[in-house]
Amino acid sequence: MADEQAESLSYEVAREELIEVVRTLEAGGATLEESLALWERGEHLATVCQQWLDGARERLEAARSGGDDDGSS
Repeated sequence: MADEQAESLSYEVAREELIEVVRTLEAGGATLEESLALWERGEHLATVCQQWLDGARERLEAARSGGDDDGSS
């Protein structure tokens, strides 16, 4: 999958692909070039997952602060 397409992956899809990349690397047997490509893909997928988690955290914090403001006025 191209890196541009990874940006549109859902968190769940990116996470599952990342798990598979890790399994493949842990199993060994890949060439150095294949391992490097898998590592790079894994790093990118980890970034995509982190962006999803950061966005979710921001939304939760915004909802909490919005709820606090309504209750304290």
